[in-house]
Amino acid sequence: MSTTTTTPARGRGVLLGAMFLMATSAVGPGFITQTTEFTATMGAAFAFAILVSIVVDIAVQLNLWRVIGVAGMRAPELANKVLPGAGYVLAALIVFGGLVFNIGNIGGTALGLDALAGIDVRIGGAVSALIAIAIFLSKRAGMAMDRIIVVLGVLMIALTLYVAFSSSPPVGEALRGAVAPGALGSAEFTAIVTIIGGTVGGYITYAGAHRLIDAGVTGRENLRAISRASVTGIVVTGVIRVLLFLAVLGVVTGGAAIADADNAPAAAFQAAAGEVGLRLFGMIMWAAAISSVIGASYTSASFITAFSPALRRRSTWVVAAFIAVSAAAYLLLGQAPGTLLVMAGAINGLILPVGLALMLWVGWRRSHDLLHGYRYPRWLLLLGAAVWVLTVYMGWSALSGIAALWGA
Repeated sequence: MSTTTTTPARGRGVLLGAMFLMATSAVGPGFITQTTEFTATMGAAFAFAILVSIVVDIAVQLNLWRVIGVAGMRAPELANKVLPGAGYVLAALIVFGGLVFNIGNIGGTALGLDALAGIDVRIGGAVSALIAIAIFLSKRAGMAMDRIIVVLGVLMIALTLYVAFSSSPPVGEALRGAVAPGALGSAEFTAIVTIIGGTVGGYITYAGAHRLIDAGVTGRENLRAISRASVTGIVVTGVIRVLLFLAVLGVVTGGAAIADADNAPAAAFQAAAGEVGLRLFGMIMWAAAISSVIGASYTSASFITAFSPALRRRSTWVVAAFIAVSAAAYLLLGQAPGTLLVMAGAINGLILPVGLALMLWVGWRRSHDLLHGYRYPRWLLLLGAAVWVLTVYMGWSALSGIAALWGA
């Protein structure tokens, strides 16, 4: 999907699409699995992890979208200009993380269709992959992606809101947990770094920003709209996570034992709303997973094609190939993706400091050339630097927890 000139109406549609592309890329099956499992084990204290992650996510997205948007270049191109070769390293990390995540995303579509209609998980994964490929091979792939992503995002919010009301969660207890979580240990750090990684780690960080680059919505003249879209995308993600957290918290405090269930999210939805809840879980899981397949594949392909004009002209085929490889890997693995989904978020959380450091350096030392003389706000750089230190510390602290997740 090459860069194009947009009309004002189309520009607004692209901004909305970019915002929801970032949000729905984050709200994938890993997001649902993480939120359910951490809520079941931590209870109301998980609200604190959610609050911290939203603050960190906003700081990350404000910086990254601003740098990429003003520069008018994709992240790996910028990284190579900061440090020759760094763009290739960043691209390799992002594509690797995107592939791991996408295998889990394909598995998530399979879990969703299994819960929704009892479709075999291998068939469900294969059919979902074909649907995603068809979207990108359509004649107006960019517009189709923008519209489908927005519809899927709104659908997830509406369905999750219904389930949250059905479970009658203890809202007061959740509010107390957000500001007074008690003692923080390795489990809390693992939760925080995992959900940060699942929200703005890896490819997710760049999904919306690269969509704006491809659509030609760049430069200082679009800076306010770009910044607003970056923050709004995180707010949308936060709303969905809070609703899902409340839905599961209501189930857990009601006495349902879901932590040891083979499919904890499905068990939580079924406990909240019976058979209807199970079917709604299937729809939400499939919508979350297929939107994340689209986001992971599109963004990973934008890194693959960044260094080759010939590949960029064939970007839709690169996306289709990426989806096909992800689906083939899922079918060959033939395993329940639960651990993989949680692991993918943690891996992306560890990748996050690398890309953030490179983009912050552009704002700090290269604004005169790479940002075309734009005076980058010092307060935003300082906020970004503080968040970078935090992500490095949390990533290091969570290493043992991440290893335990994989070995579980």
